[in-house]
Amino acid sequence: MTTVMTLLSENPVVIFSKTTCCISHSIIALIRKFGANPTIYELDELPNGQEIERELTRLGCSPSVPAVFVGKKFVGGANEIISINLESKLKPLLIKANAIWI
Repeated sequence: MTTVMTLLSENPVVIFSKTTCCISHSIIALIRKFGANPTIYELDELPNGQEIERELTRLGCSPSVPAVFVGKKFVGGANEIISINLESKLKPLLIKANAIWI
């Protein structure tokens, strides 16, 4: 099992980020606005962060951060998350992944 898949295995919402990325911060804030508590991995603070970043790129994450996974599935980066939110599909996606409850 890859490092990324291992990190996804126990959390409904996982965001790979960097502390220097303001876009990542905005996406994290958006998801938290719905009441979700995402698990956040700051790649620039992890000893194997560069390895994880290469893995994310191989999985199709371009750019590599933010990379948002909901229900163990790659949803996308900032553009995709903002689009899904504008289409009113982000909340149902979080509910389906058991990241939030109504």
